[in-house]
Amino acid sequence: MEIARELLSESELKPLPDPDKLGFGIYFSDHMFVMDYHEDRKWHSPRIIPYQDFSLDPASVALHYGQAIFEGLKAYRCGDGNIRLFRAMDNMKRLNRSAWRMCMPQVNENDLLGAIKELVRIERRWIPEARGTSLYIRPFMIASEAFLGVRPSREYILSVILSPVGAYYAEGFNPVKIYVSDKFVRAARGGVGEAKTAGNYAASLMASEEAKELGFTQVLWLDGAERRYVEEVGTMNIFFVLDGVLVTPALSGSILPGITRDSVLKLAADWGIKTEERAIAIDEVTEAASSGRLSECFGSGTAAVISPVGSLYYKGKNYEINNCQTGELAHRLFDELTAMQYGEREDRFGWIDIL
Repeated sequence: MEIARELLSESELKPLPDPDKLGFGIYFSDHMFVMDYHEDRKWHSPRIIPYQDFSLDPASVALHYGQAIFEGLKAYRCGDGNIRLFRAMDNMKRLNRSAWRMCMPQVNENDLLGAIKELVRIERRWIPEARGTSLYIRPFMIASEAFLGVRPSREYILSVILSPVGAYYAEGFNPVKIYVSDKFVRAARGGVGEAKTAGNYAASLMASEEAKELGFTQVLWLDGAERRYVEEVGTMNIFFVLDGVLVTPALSGSILPGITRDSVLKLAADWGIKTEERAIAIDEVTEAASSGRLSECFGSGTAAVISPVGSLYYKGKNYEINNCQTGELAHRLFDELTAMQYGEREDRFGWIDIL
């Protein structure tokens, strides 16, 4: 794929933000990648241009019928001077799975990954140096055809933007407090819960705001049918260590197939730790927490990598886990994954792309 380039001069580049005050998703680099789709021309006009606004017709399909998907991955500046991407091709594959579910066009995965690598090379100065920081990469696709009517769009925009980020949670790598919602649901089987589509996140906002007002960091969702079985946290997949076994909800069609989730399962199996993917009732979790059989709980995701959970609040009762301390396995997984991402540990699984 030949990519046109319209690059800013050095004097036009934005000043870099304070590396100690990056936050998450606040600052954006100088350039972006854009490509257009029309059902007659297919994907065309790939280009890297200065970061700028889109011009959309008020009747654009994404604004009315929700055809919008995205991905999230990171570039890491490493001690050997190289830049590393973690499991980037898996993100390209998941983007296409989301596109299929939302009746959107497939993208050539190698071409898109090549475009991302080129954009990251151009924006190399935006990759922060401090350990724990990275350059967040957000590919996304929106339906841009102007019409009112319920059918798939015939036109789309695919773009990639970059944002230097620090820690996702203000707590850092410390246990977070989770609110278990039995009032709202995020997704149901047969729906679009397994797609990384914008509407899933809009559906989570009400419960998330209620949780934050009560002093909790995130919401743990239960299944949409019975509101009995654990599914996922707002921005993470969830894991429990029950009687020494690492357990996570099985992918049922309503849970996002997290790439970090898959990495955790593969690492645990490689270390000889027994794992299970199965239905987990919230009553099983709370009973295990009360009896001491639940020794650890943590979330996994691109943004936070591993996020230990110190307590779960369910139906008016707080259940502490491991005395609200980070567990041994969560520590080990976090250390292993981040060491691989920063080039400090051997890549035994072929997960790393080096730029």
